Amino acid sequence: MQDENIMKMVERADTDINDVPTLNILLCYLLYKIDRPVSPDQLYDIAIGTGIINYFYYQDSIGYLLKNGLVSSEKDEKGCETYILEPKGRECAKQLKKYAPKSYRDKLVLAALRYFTRLKYEKELKIEYEPVGNGYYLHVRCVDTGFDLMDLRLYAPDLTQAKLIGEKIRLNPAGFYGKVIEVALSTEELSYDLTDN
Repeated sequence: MQDENIMKMVERADTDINDVPTLNILLCYLLYKIDRPVSPDQLYDIAIGTGIINYFYYQDSIGYLLKNGLVSSEKDEKGCETYILEPKGRECAKQLKKYAPKSYRDKLVLAALRYFTRLKYEKELKIEYEPVGNGYYLHVRCVDTGFDLMDLRLYAPDLTQAKLIGEKIRLNPAGFYGKVIEVALSTEELSYDLTDN
């Protein structure tokens, strides 16, 4: 078992980005591709969440990018700190991207796209788990501009299954809503066989 853990650590060490210059390029590239200000917490969650970036290298890279004017820190309209890619950082992203492996670039951009999609879905979808009798209700609300598009309760025999259903709905709330509407619109009255009458 210990040998297996050591092998996993060695494999992970081989996939981590272990130099700050490559990470500088990757972070500039990420900010360039998502093309929007991000909070320090958001950038941290995206970068560290990929599993390819070490916390200490990340901190060194952010410090370098801010100090050298590739990225700036500004307050948004709500007074929250955000990172903005500066023209120097944009040029770094465009001209030096080939120095960072495509697999790392893809992982970071995909992580960012998923992260911001999840934030959007969290605003549009409310899920609660309510104990009832010997099971749980999965209470699903699809919200749009202040009103409910759909308010639905589904029964599950236990919390594990309720959460599984909830997680599947979270993957694509609009698709779930669309399928419910599709089923509702395609439902027809049962036909009866009256040939024996």
